[in-house]
Amino acid sequence: MSTTDLSSPDPWLASQRRSRGRRAAAARRLRRMRGRRAGIAVLGASLALAGGATAASSVHKAPAKKTRAVAPGVSVAAVQEALGVTADGVFGPQTRRAVKQFQRANGLTVDGIVGPQTLAALGLSAQDASASGDPSATLEKIAACESGGDPTAVSADGRYRGKYQFKRSTWRAYGGTGDPAQAPEAEQDRIAAALLADQGTAPWPVCGS
Repeated sequence: MSTTDLSSPDPWLASQRRSRGRRAAAARRLRRMRGRRAGIAVLGASLALAGGATAASSVHKAPAKKTRAVAPGVSVAAVQEALGVTADGVFGPQTRRAVKQFQRANGLTVDGIVGPQTLAALGLSAQDASASGDPSATLEKIAACESGGDPTAVSADGRYRGKYQFKRSTWRAYGGTGDPAQAPEAEQDRIAAALLADQGTAPWPVCGS
């Protein structure tokens, strides 16, 4: 026969304590789950912001494509002579203004770029407006004078580098990467040809004369 005193509150109080313990444990578990979800959400937002910042930075740093001032194979000096401005071989603001004025006066697209139509209106062509009759011969002469034709040559002060003694800023402006003196010779020839086409022999004031 049971000896439990049914009138005693002890069993009820013990049950109540167990119930409260279970509710407290459940509440703790819920808080931990919410904390983990909040942490994941914050991490996701941080990664999204970082990704957006990186993408924005990449867009901001992307180099703009360089637009040729004159058509390939054309000497800036020859264009300047045809326009009647100082033929210094440098396509600067004065020359660009003269090109635009000429284009406007002749009903051409006014963009300041000496393309085929502007060349034709000036009475020039890529062939007869080259830096000399043979651009490759001009480059060969420049290379021999500047470096003895050595693609790895570096000036004593380290400022001029490679077969054509490029400045690093000029090398980068024409699409070169790294050290000009370590670039393949064919790449040096290509960039020198583009430089000659754009600016004539002005970048080599001694060896280009």
